[in-house]
Amino acid sequence: MGRSTKMAVALGIAAAVAVPSMAVARGDDDIRRSGTCTANATSKIKLSDEDGRIEVEFEVDQNRNGVPWRVVITRNGSQVFSGVRTTRGPSGSFEVRRVLSNSAGRDVIRARATSPAGQVCRASATF
Repeated sequence: MGRSTKMAVALGIAAAVAVPSMAVARGDDDIRRSGTCTANATSKIKLSDEDGRIEVEFEVDQNRNGVPWRVVITRNGSQVFSGVRTTRGPSGSFEVRRVLSNSAGRDVIRARATSPAGQVCRASATF
C-alpha cells in the first residue's frame, strides 16, 4: 500500500470516528444525574430546555415488572407531580416526563419514588 493510500485510509477512519462524536455533542445541553436507591434498583433524572420550559424525565429501573411506585417530583420545594407509576417490560422500569415552566433563577428539581416494599429511589438536579 502506497503512502497516499495509507493517508487516505487514515483520514477516512478519523472522519468516521469524529462524525458520531460531534453528533452526540452538538446541542446536548441536557443535565443528567444519577440517583440513589435503597436496594437493587437504579434511578436517574434528566433536565432539558424545551422551548424555554424545563423538560423533566425521571426514571427508575428495578428489573421487575408490575411493581407500582408512588412518585413525587418537586421544584424548589413545591410539588409539581404526584402519582403512581408501574414498572413494565422489557426492563422492569418506568419513567415520568413532565414539562414545567421555567421560573426566574435556578430551579432545583427533586424526584422521589417509593415502592410498596418501602424501597426508595431519589434523584435531583439543578437547571
